[in-house]
Amino acid sequence: MKKFRLEQDSIGEKKVPANAYYGIQSLRAYENFKISDKKAHPEFIKAIIEIKKAAAITNGEVGAIDKKIAAAMTQACDEILSGKLLENFIVDAIQGGAGTSLNMNANEVVANRAIEILGGEKGNYSIVHPNDHANCGQSTNDVFPSAGKIATIRMLKRAIVKLEKLRDALLKKSREFRNVIKMGRTEMQDAVPISFGQTFNAYASALSRDIIRFEKAAVEMSKLNMGGTAIGTSITANPQYIKNVLPTLCLVAGLELTQADDLIDSTQNLDGFVYVSGIVKACATTLSKIANDLRLMSSGPRTGFAEINLPAKQNGSSIMPGKINPVIPEVVNQIAFNVIGNDATITLAAEAGQLELNAFEPIIFYCLFESLETLTNGVDIFRKDCIEGITVNADNCKEEVEKSIGIVTALCPHVGYTKASQIAKRALNEKRNVREILIEENIIPQAHINKILDPKKMI
Repeated sequence: MKKFRLEQDSIGEKKVPANAYYGIQSLRAYENFKISDKKAHPEFIKAIIEIKKAAAITNGEVGAIDKKIAAAMTQACDEILSGKLLENFIVDAIQGGAGTSLNMNANEVVANRAIEILGGEKGNYSIVHPNDHANCGQSTNDVFPSAGKIATIRMLKRAIVKLEKLRDALLKKSREFRNVIKMGRTEMQDAVPISFGQTFNAYASALSRDIIRFEKAAVEMSKLNMGGTAIGTSITANPQYIKNVLPTLCLVAGLELTQADDLIDSTQNLDGFVYVSGIVKACATTLSKIANDLRLMSSGPRTGFAEINLPAKQNGSSIMPGKINPVIPEVVNQIAFNVIGNDATITLAAEAGQLELNAFEPIIFYCLFESLETLTNGVDIFRKDCIEGITVNADNCKEEVEKSIGIVTALCPHVGYTKASQIAKRALNEKRNVREILIEENIIPQAHINKILDPKKMI
């Protein structure tokens, strides 16, 4: 058996492995872009192939290509979507050329498999051509961003499911700890009491906002520029194809998708991805803040806040025996740092577009998919390996509230701000609790003191 076939493009000739379903343009890109050592995200490849399938069906129906060729390409797409031939998607996720390399990789794999289905040998593009047939009515400039949006929608929906489970876990902890009161803190100083129920409920409320934003972002991503071809003017596309490709794609992908109102705008402007990245960053920021709180509240176990206990997941030190670190909140923090950095890259890439096209979509999708995937995985781990196993040290929290100076705030309506400040200062200097000072000074009847300083009344 021959080991190579000879293929030709506008640059020249090149040997392509004889058994490969990719072709010369994919191979050139593979050699040119050894950057991240990562291939395109599986969801991205899936979305591109769904677009190729919808295009093949539509072009066959409107007479833009022969029905036999359309049927063969449709079958090829179905095989790829079932998990076959994926090893032939060889180009790096980070690439120059605005995504042309990955689009052509898909075109060549679909075309070569369709050639086989029709009885020919791979590389005989007189039977099925990567550009004339697999890319008919399309351009990288509408296929690539449309596939990116479809992949983003699916990843957003997966994230929503995980965020909802995390929110529900926080609400469960809120109910479980509703009667346990701890000292609230502002600017890391004693403030006024708050219950753990209120604390965990606030975390859940913040996540509820994130979930709503993710749902809105999925709608934002559903408007595609398919049919716009190179710059949104629909050059080379059959008018009936332009009209029907989106309804067909909806059926193929199982999603509610619509054509953008302005195909030119949708081709050149990528602000939608900046918006999505922004809401992912907002969510990561919320999660990181929660993780920060948990690390503080669990600090100790003897010399820190020691208000809560996190599940012990692994030894925390190679030198200090018995040390257990808050590794799950720490990894959530690191995910947030990465998402925030990715957001900066996405913002810069979207801003760097020029005239009718933005050439930097590959890095946008590389970063956005990484942000969504790591955040989604992190949310699941955060819930299962941290939140669900949290316990509280109720007695320690009660003691801290009793000896806190912050509870003098409750005295202000009864003795005034100035007198309350004097009581606080004395309690602090004498290392005594506020209740003792009040009884000693006999400012308020003792029975009334108990009511005023009842932590449950304060919350």
